[in-house]
Amino acid sequence: MTDHHADRPHEVRAFFAARAAGWDAKFPHDAPAYAAGVAALGLQEGDRVLDAGCGTGRALPALREAVGPRGAVLGADLTPEMLRAAVRAGRDRHAALLLADAARLPLPAACLDAVFAAGLISHLPDSAGGLGELARVVRPGGRLALFHPIGRAALAARKGRPLTPDDLRAEPNLGPLLAGVGWDLTRYEDKDDRYLALAVRRG
Repeated sequence: MTDHHADRPHEVRAFFAARAAGWDAKFPHDAPAYAAGVAALGLQEGDRVLDAGCGTGRALPALREAVGPRGAVLGADLTPEMLRAAVRAGRDRHAALLLADAARLPLPAACLDAVFAAGLISHLPDSAGGLGELARVVRPGGRLALFHPIGRAALAARKGRPLTPDDLRAEPNLGPLLAGVGWDLTRYEDKDDRYLALAVRRG
């Protein structure tokens, strides 16, 4: 099984660096979808949550609202230009921003209650390793949301690509991939207006 969209970290950085300044303008109507994706994660007041591959931080306001002032929100991205765009948009008010690769996080084990990851899995050079790193930083019983504001078919159509059976985001592939690194897939949706996979950290 391969992921044809996976890139090496420097290629991912270059791709997003060139697009950071206009990213939010390109997708101006995604905020409600992000808020709904965050709501599905079931965060509690006081939780500690990471937005892995946060980009311009579109999920950060909803994450902060969900965990309240006593909670902790981190946003990690490996593209400095994306984090600068998040700051320009004022989203650093909602979270501490980290320049970091989601596959090598500068965080201790089991320090988080949940991870939100929008569009991340497509850009992990080693999908199992990256999802395993997210498992490392989440406590047993903690949660993971893999999210995209449109479903796989709609995204493939937007990019002019066919959907292939080896797509890691397909449920038959994703479930075993997550299980192999400590996650249990508990909910899977792939509709035109949302892709959402929820998993619980085993332990």
